[in-house]
Order: sequence, then structure tokens, then C-alpha cells
Amino acid sequence: MTTTHHPRCAWAERNPLERHYHDTEWGVPVRDGRMLWETLMLEGFQAGLSWTVILRKRDAFRAAFAGFDPARVAQFTEADIARLLADPGIVRSRAKIEATIAGARIFNAMQAAGEDFAAFCWSFTGGVPVRGDGIASVSPLSERVSKELKRRGFKFVGPTIAHAWLQAVGIIDDHAPGCFLRKPA
Repeated sequence: MTTTHHPRCAWAERNPLERHYHDTEWGVPVRDGRMLWETLMLEGFQAGLSWTVILRKRDAFRAAFAGFDPARVAQFTEADIARLLADPGIVRSRAKIEATIAGARIFNAMQAAGEDFAAFCWSFTGGVPVRGDGIASVSPLSERVSKELKRRGFKFVGPTIAHAWLQAVGIIDDHAPGCFLRKPA
């Protein structure tokens, strides 16, 4: 059996998990508000770690955080925090766990006020993906998004995390030049 090698973004060549993620998810425009929120929360957990760690633990995160259902996560109590801190399947950081619970409450408050999270996320680019350079770890866009997320009370959403999130959910189309998934300009 012959396999075809597609040139990819360099980071996606490190292991099969990252390669699969790159080829099937990363940079694909996400329009579902709940999924955008889940990815933002996972990017926050990634702070200080590699994305591979989060990918390996993603199913455990989903189980631990009630499928990332913001309505359910917003109701988490101190007992839930203790349960999560004891869960070896996830990143056990009290600050990141509390930030996720707070993030669920912010998401729900936005929804209750009639503000769709997906519309909010895509409002920064007029609803269309913007081309990145495939190199930068921050951008003027990620700085604006970070500032607005922080203003609303989200945590672990600095410009670098915001940029990684915008790339992951396809708001920034940031496949490197030469990557088979890079769209023509």
C-alpha cells in the first residue's frame, strides 16, 4: 500500500495525534458557539503546556466537564472543583478549573442577554476567516480579542492563547506556506 505524503505545517509533523488534528480540525472554521467556547477553555488549559498534552486528555476533559455544556459547568460547586482536582485525566490546576467554570457563567450570561457566542467570536473579522502568516504567535487581532475577552471576565485568554484559539477555530487561516491545507490568497 502506498501512502501519499502531504506537506503540512511543521508543528503537525511531530506525531500522529497532531497530524490527525491538523488534517481534520485545526483551522477549520467553527460556527458553533458551544464548540468555540470549549476550544477556548481547552486553550486556557494548554497555557504553559504543549497542545499535545491537551489533545491526549481531551476526552477526559469532556467527561470531567459534562461534555463542556456551559449550562451544567456553570453550576459546578466546590465539590466539583475538588473532584476535578483529583482527576488524573485532566490538567489539575485550580485556577484553570475555576476559570472554566467562570467562563461557562460568562457564556451563559451572554446567551441570556441575547448575544450569541459564535456571532461575538466572528464579529472581529466580519464573519470571514482572515489570512495569517503561518509564523506569528500573536497578532493585532489576537490582542483585540484578548482584550475584549478579558473585559468580559474570561481568564487565561492572553494574546498568545487568543491567537492559538483563533487559529484552531479557523477565524485566522494560518496554515503555513507550502501546507497542503493553505488556501490560495
